[in-house]
Amino acid sequence: MEPIDYLKLSAEELQPLAEQGYAEAQNNLGMMYYFGDGVPQDYQEAVKWYRKAAEQGLAKAQVSLGWMYKDGEGVPQDYQAALRWYRLAADQGDTSAQT
Repeated sequence: MEPIDYLKLSAEELQPLAEQGYAEAQNNLGMMYYFGDGVPQDYQEAVKWYRKAAEQGLAKAQVSLGWMYKDGEGVPQDYQAALRWYRLAADQGDTSAQT
């Protein structure tokens, strides 16, 4: 079975996978809500899906969640929370979090 290319899926295709707990699907659904790509832009929905993926240890979701806390998008601005998420991603070697 071929691996799933989550970037090629629509929000309707990602939703059930995200609900089943697939971190990549959750992260990509979060990106779609963040940018309003195929769905209405909704920072709170983006935070919801990024958090689910971040809590599973997906570094890129941890970085995205950190950005949202840093900028106060969909959540109250909280530099300590942002730093916590950045550190988790940096500990996994994510270079964007390390900077």
